[in-house]
Amino acid sequence: MDTASNTSGTATQSKSWVRLNVGGQLFLTTHQTLNRVPNSFFSVLLSETELISDKDETGAFLIDRDPKYFQPVLNYLRHGKLILDGVSEEGVLEEAEFYSILPLIVLLKDRISRRDQNPSFEKKRVYRVLQCQENEVTQMVSTMSDGWRFEQLINIGTQYNYGGEENAEFLCVVSKECLNVGREQESNDRAKVLQQKGSRM
Repeated sequence: MDTASNTSGTATQSKSWVRLNVGGQLFLTTHQTLNRVPNSFFSVLLSETELISDKDETGAFLIDRDPKYFQPVLNYLRHGKLILDGVSEEGVLEEAEFYSILPLIVLLKDRISRRDQNPSFEKKRVYRVLQCQENEVTQMVSTMSDGWRFEQLINIGTQYNYGGEENAEFLCVVSKECLNVGREQESNDRAKVLQQKGSRM
């Protein structure tokens, strides 16, 4: 009797989980999550009466969409918050419209509209000026990361003796595209002043 009860409980639990194969990537979620928005693609998919979908060898529903943009859609269904994690609003909007997630569509359109009207969301190039010795230039330029790129090398004319050899000192100007720079503008202006000063030396 206990065995039958456990078997029934296991069957009920397994039915509450759903496997989705979106563009070749597997996602595991629940019926409750997928049914959070009424009349969506998923509520029809799980109704098993109006839509018959192919399944892969694991039993996951096959959906021919981009998994990168599906992740924010699934997370929105899980907790009601929009987390883009580096993907574009337009890409997620396309998926939200495909899956007929109306509240998410409204949220994304509003966010895109506010972004387009607010210049603080535009990408701006931020400049940094690094002071370095002649023997450090090559290593510094070759190890730049995190989106920074080399722009200009300025010889500031300072000579010093290091290890018995005459060496020069340089200003290395680097740049990076950033969103909503704010305080970074000061660094941008300072870099331009130093570039002008270096060019006159």
